[in-house]
Amino acid sequence: MSAPDPVELLLQTARDDASPEEFRVTGVMMQYYVVCKRELWFHSRHVEIDRGNAAVVRGTNVDETAYADKRKHVSIDGTIAIDVLDDGRVMEVKPSSALVEPAKLQLLYYLWYLKHVVGVEKSGVLAHPTERKREDVELGEEESERVENAIRGVYDVVTSDSPPSATEKPVCDSCAYHDFCWSC
Repeated sequence: MSAPDPVELLLQTARDDASPEEFRVTGVMMQYYVVCKRELWFHSRHVEIDRGNAAVVRGTNVDETAYADKRKHVSIDGTIAIDVLDDGRVMEVKPSSALVEPAKLQLLYYLWYLKHVVGVEKSGVLAHPTERKREDVELGEEESERVENAIRGVYDVVTSDSPPSATEKPVCDSCAYHDFCWSC
């Protein structure tokens, strides 16, 4: 018998349908999938990041203060936490545009999840308030396919028995897993 498609497995889990195993994906997992698959693997094993890391502190501060008067926090299924602007769009706030592709995939995943699990179609906005940049994000067929391919990739990483090999990247020095990652 072949293994179930991770996209279908995620949808079954989210809809509480009977499934051979439970599989959940968070927005952070989608972001880590693009940035560093090793970081994703550690995260999936509940290896906690260094909350005192300067990049984590800065990101948390920007997220808590930017657009505070215009957005509401919404948690769905205990799996994703989104911010909805007062005009109904889903917003993802990041401190910088340095990692725009992971942030965009995270937002696209939220839009995909809303459409396929909740049955609500929304548009989104990716905001970098410290740079005064905003980008409108829409979920089309191509973007849905990208999200579903990433879900399959996340599944492959998190079900692996061992972490992917460490590979030096420009983001490594600011990563909250840096010391742990490079000591393994």
